[in-house]
Amino acid sequence: MSRHEGALPAGFDEPVFAEPWQAEAFALTVALHDKGLFSWSEWAEALSAEVKKPGVASDGHDYYEHWLTALEKLLSRKGVARRGEVDELAAAWERAAHATPHGKPILLENDPGPAT
Repeated sequence: MSRHEGALPAGFDEPVFAEPWQAEAFALTVALHDKGLFSWSEWAEALSAEVKKPGVASDGHDYYEHWLTALEKLLSRKGVARRGEVDELAAAWERAAHATPHGKPILLENDPGPAT
């Protein structure tokens, strides 16, 4: 047996997701599909439209940003969540994250509300 037989492919041990939010977006997409919110062909069409837009990074580092945009647009098109609602909730989570002490769980109730 050569030393390469049975070896894992190059990059196999590298993380699939660069950031935790990417894994969460992936899991959310699968869960919404499993609930019957959209078909895989609808999802493929939505994602394909985003990754084919001008300005997409050739190295793919922005792939999950396009994934998230596709999911948000699909949710809006299906009447599940308006784009503004998604943006408002994302802003609330961001404020809650900044208001939460290091090492504590981030809870939406920690959102101090928008600055006035």
